[in-house]
Amino acid sequence: MEQTPANIVHWFRDAAPYINRHREKTFVVYFSGEAVQSSGFDNLIHDLAILHALGIRLVLVYGARPQIDRRIRLEEITPRFAHGLRITDDRSLDPVIEAVGRLRVIIEARLSLSLANTPMSGSRIRVCSGNFITARPLGVRNGIDFHHTGEVRRVQAKAIGAQLAAGQCVLLSPLGYSPTGEVFNLRAEEVATETAIALGADKLILMNDKPLPDDLPDQLTPPQIDELLLQQRLPGMLSTHLRNARAAIDGGVARCHVIDHERDGSLLLELFTRDGAGTLISAAAFEDMRQATINDVGGILALIEPLERDGLLVRRSREQLELEIHHFTVVERDGKIIACAALYPYEQERAGEIACVAVHPDYRHDRRGERLVEYLERTAMLRRLDYLFVLSTQTMHWFRELGFEPASLDDLPLEKAALYNYQRRSKIFIKKL
Repeated sequence: MEQTPANIVHWFRDAAPYINRHREKTFVVYFSGEAVQSSGFDNLIHDLAILHALGIRLVLVYGARPQIDRRIRLEEITPRFAHGLRITDDRSLDPVIEAVGRLRVIIEARLSLSLANTPMSGSRIRVCSGNFITARPLGVRNGIDFHHTGEVRRVQAKAIGAQLAAGQCVLLSPLGYSPTGEVFNLRAEEVATETAIALGADKLILMNDKPLPDDLPDQLTPPQIDELLLQQRLPGMLSTHLRNARAAIDGGVARCHVIDHERDGSLLLELFTRDGAGTLISAAAFEDMRQATINDVGGILALIEPLERDGLLVRRSREQLELEIHHFTVVERDGKIIACAALYPYEQERAGEIACVAVHPDYRHDRRGERLVEYLERTAMLRRLDYLFVLSTQTMHWFRELGFEPASLDDLPLEKAALYNYQRRSKIFIKKL
């Protein structure tokens, strides 16, 4: 899209609800060591600075696998893994600490950037790191001693919350500390997940190292994640992220997002556009088909007014729509009405009229209109109606494809036939149930 003043204004208006919604919310963001060493990391830092400037409370959790591997090999130590986890023995621990510590300094330096002509110009991000994660050893599992590899025992949520309330950005490493003063190497994804749960974070954002599969849905619920994992067709790291997202949802986190860190701007697109740039995981459906309420009148009017101007739909006033709202079914996507349709029953003739079928231009795919009509057909059958009819001036073939057959004025209920608009000369179609 060409960057014109009008487009910029349009983008701001579309993003405004999300800017308001995210302000003073707590987001936990995980990114890997691969992301830190990638060419796009500076842009990611700039985007995080924008989130901070918009009043979002940020907890950043970084991984360090490639940096640790490199540092261990410099010491001529052979990396050892079991069950997907690094075995951190006494000899490996010092290189792990050095690699993680060096990476922390690099990230803090990037967050301190405030050069002119960058998105961080004039920014002042105060970064806080500390011993916020209490860890315990994994111990010996299946006969394998993991030594200084551990797991999260407790997150110091109050201490982190105090730093966030003071305007600090909290940076967490994949290291944890025991009450006895030991250091443990942790999985950064686990640190991010447990921190989000402990804080009751509004979002957990997991940045994947590879592009997301094209067939990965843009929205998942926990049962759908379970089904995907059973199929065992997902790349390993993506499977890990989905498991962590499911655990976070079960632990009370409102929403989780899995996005591709290699896609420039994916973080902003995911958070400030309705369709996002990754996969959203939530307990409730992000897009829902439901009975309309009086609160939906404004959204329905905004959806159908362009179609009324073009003559595709009969004009309805707000007052008429308010009186007839109980006949409407809507598709709501993240707070916006993107599709609607109405079913008007004629009980005496055991007939029903499908009317005011409308889908937002940006969402005329994935059979939303078809699913709405199918839903109304099921509703009509539950109400023991014998047939449905529609009147259309321009979408005749679409209804034919859905099984509606041409009919005449004589086939309509008498009440509807008496109101037929001869100026519109709508075509009549009927479908027996």
